[in-house]
Amino acid sequence: MKLVFLDRDGVINQFPGNGNYVTKVKDFHFLPGVFEALKGLTEQGFKIFVVSNQAGVGKGIYSREKLKQITHKMLTEIQRRGGKIQKVFYCTHRSDQGCDCRKPGIGSVRRALGLMNKKIHLAKKAFFVGDTESDILAGHNAGCKTIFVLSGREDRRNMRAWDVRPDYIAEDLLKATEIIKQNGLI
Repeated sequence: MKLVFLDRDGVINQFPGNGNYVTKVKDFHFLPGVFEALKGLTEQGFKIFVVSNQAGVGKGIYSREKLKQITHKMLTEIQRRGGKIQKVFYCTHRSDQGCDCRKPGIGSVRRALGLMNKKIHLAKKAFFVGDTESDILAGHNAGCKTIFVLSGREDRRNMRAWDVRPDYIAEDLLKATEIIKQNGLI
């Protein structure tokens, strides 16, 4: 099974800045190359899941309804351009709530695999693409191959202090898909 887990902000859409959130549909802007990347992965038979921390909901900064509207725009536009996201998993908890779905936890990865009646060991055949240390840790914790993209929050300088290193580094999601296609555990 070909699986890819993607973070949202900084991978699919423009990172809104530290301490900021995408709170309105009009503020959700796709990054260059995202549609081509997702269409290519879809055509190659990859099952794509989005796994994203969205604590702004838990903090009361924006509502679940606003998050639902933003997600609808994202999924509709991706599908219109030939890509397919299987499902989106958001952790809307605050970081102090200790849930298993907040990255670097792997509760959302487990839920995605559960939808397909698959066990966590299949994550070893998956890729996890993200722009932060918590994304890379989540992928590592789930046993995925990890790809750190430089299109979002953190950069190579931040990476020096990380406890875990990514398996690969790419400029953006489109470049990450080249790595996935070349190194896919098919």
